Amino acid sequence: MAHSLVNPDGLHDPVPFGYSHTATVPDGTELVLIAGQYGSGPDGAVVSTGFAQQVKQAFHNIGIALAAHGLDLSHVVQLRTYVVDHDVSKLGPIAGAVQEGWGDEPPTQTLIGVASLATPDVLFEVEALAARP
Repeated sequence: MAHSLVNPDGLHDPVPFGYSHTATVPDGTELVLIAGQYGSGPDGAVVSTGFAQQVKQAFHNIGIALAAHGLDLSHVVQLRTYVVDHDVSKLGPIAGAVQEGWGDEPPTQTLIGVASLATPDVLFEVEALAARP
C-alpha cells in the first residue's frame, strides 16, 4: 500500500497552494530522506539568479535524487522548503512547481522563511521525505 494524503473537512483546501494537510505511511514502508536541494546544475553552481528558475531547478534535482533510489515524485510524502527573504510573491513559483510535479495530490509541505542559505546566491532550498512501499 502506498502512502495516503488526507485534507480533512473543517480545514481549508490547501491544494491550490501546493500542499496537503496530512499524510500517512503504512507500517513496513522504507523512508528515503532527500537533503536540501537548491537551484544548482551538476557542477554545484546556481543556474540562475532568478527565484522562479531556482525553484524549478531545485525540484528537478529532487527528481534526480529520487530516481537514484528507483523512486519518483509520487513517492514524496513531505516537503520542507526554505525561502530567503520570503514574501507573498514567492508563493506562486513554489505552488506552480509543486502543482507541475504532483498535480492535485501534493505532499505535505512546510515553508520556512530564512535570512540566508548556504551561499548568498542561493534563494530557495527544498528537502523531501519519500516513502518506498
